[in-house]
Amino acid sequence: MGAKHTLKIRPEDHVTGGMRIKLRWLIFFRLLFTLLLLGSTVILHIRDGLSFQDPSLIVLYGLICFLAVASLAYAALLKRLDQTTALAYLQIAVDTVAVTFVIFLTGGFSSLFFFLYLVVIMYASILLFRKGGLIMAVLCSIQYGLLVDLEFYGVLKPMGMLVSLTAANYAWSYVLYKVMIIMVACFAVAFLSGIIAEQERSSRRELAAMESYTKRVEKMAAVGEMAAGLAHEICNPLASLIGSVQLLKDEDQDGRGQRKLMLIVLREADRLSVLVNNFLMFAKPPEGQREVVDLGIVLGETAGMFGTSSAYAQRIRISTRIAAGIWIEMDPGQLRQVFWNLLLNAVESIDGEGTIEIEARQETRRAAVVKIRDSGCGIPEDKIESIFDPFMTTKPKGTGLGLSIVHRILETHDCRLDVESGTDQGTTFTLTFKTVDPPTRS
Repeated sequence: MGAKHTLKIRPEDHVTGGMRIKLRWLIFFRLLFTLLLLGSTVILHIRDGLSFQDPSLIVLYGLICFLAVASLAYAALLKRLDQTTALAYLQIAVDTVAVTFVIFLTGGFSSLFFFLYLVVIMYASILLFRKGGLIMAVLCSIQYGLLVDLEFYGVLKPMGMLVSLTAANYAWSYVLYKVMIIMVACFAVAFLSGIIAEQERSSRRELAAMESYTKRVEKMAAVGEMAAGLAHEICNPLASLIGSVQLLKDEDQDGRGQRKLMLIVLREADRLSVLVNNFLMFAKPPEGQREVVDLGIVLGETAGMFGTSSAYAQRIRISTRIAAGIWIEMDPGQLRQVFWNLLLNAVESIDGEGTIEIEARQETRRAAVVKIRDSGCGIPEDKIESIFDPFMTTKPKGTGLGLSIVHRILETHDCRLDVESGTDQGTTFTLTFKTVDPPTRS
C-alpha cells in the first residue's frame, strides 16, 4: 500500500532519523579507516625508503585522498538529501570498489585483506537489511572474481608484488577453489547478518507497538471511568423525557403541528439514546457470555450479512480468505459487533466503488490473525494516533465511537488491534486473538 502510517509507531524499515544517525557513524568510521590507512602507508613509505614516484604508492595515496574527499561529500549530501536509503546504497557500493583496490594493492589473489569485503557486507546488512547485504555480496563477488581472473590471465599484476605470488602461478583449480570459498563466505555473511538485522528490526517494531498499546489502554481507561459516570447521569432524565413525550403524543390527536414536533423530539431522543448506549458500551463493555466459537464461521456469517446489505452490495466487492478450524473464547454477539463495526468503517471510507479484503489465518499455535483491508481514502497522518479516541471521527455523520467500542471490546477479551493506513492508500486493521482448543464433542 505504499507509504504507511501505523498505530504501531513502528521504527519503520528505514526511519529517516535512525538511518541518518547510522550513516553519520558510517562516515565517521570510514574517515577513521582512511586515517589508519594513511598512517600505515606513511610508515611503509619511510621504513622501506620508497620513492614518491613508486606506482603502488601513487595509487595508494590516491585511494586515501579519494576516500577522504568522498566521506566529506557524503556528509554534505546527508544534510541536503531526503533519500537516505539511496545514499547508503551509493556509499556502500563505492566502499566495495575501495576494498577491491586495497586488495589489488596488497597482493591481489594473495592479499589477506579480502576480509574487508565481509566487513562491508555486515554493515550493509545493518543499514539496508537482508536485501542490501545480498546486493553488496553480489558486488563483492563480481569484483573479486574479475580481479582474480584478470590477474590469472596476466592482464593485471598486483603492484609491488613478486611474480611468483600472482594468481597466474597457481593451479586453476586452487584459484577457483579460493574464489568460490570467498564468494560463499560473502553470501553466508550477508544471509546471517540479514537475519540478525531483521530480527532486531522486528523486536524494535514489537516494542514500539506494545509501548503505544500500553499508553492507549491507560488513556482509554481514564476516559472510560469518566464516561461511565457521565452516561449514567444522562440516561435517567433521558428515559423520563422519552416517556413523557410519548404520553403527550398519544393524548394529542388534533394538533398536527404539535404532533410533528413531538415526532422530531422522539426521533432525536432515540438518536441520543443510541449515542448514550454506545458511549456506555465504550465506557464499560458488558462481559457477555464467553463461549468457544469458530472464528471463521462468525466472521464469514458477519461478512455475508454485511455484503447483502442493499446500501453497499452494488458498489462494494468483499473478498474473503478465511481459514477453518480457528477456535477462540469470546462472546459471539460482541465478536460480531467488532467485525460489523470494522466493516462499516471500511465501507464509509470508500467513496464510490471499492473493495474490502478479509483474511483470517492461524498465526502461531496459540494466536490467530484477522485482517480487514479496504481500498478507501485512508487515514491522515495527523489523525491516525487518535482514531480510537471517543468522538474522534473523520466522517461528516460519524459519532466517533465505532472504533472506540471495537477497541474496548477487544481489550476486555485480551485481544490486540493494530492499524496501518496512508492517505488515499486504504486502511488495514489487524486483530490478534488468542486461540483455544476446540470444544470436545459429547
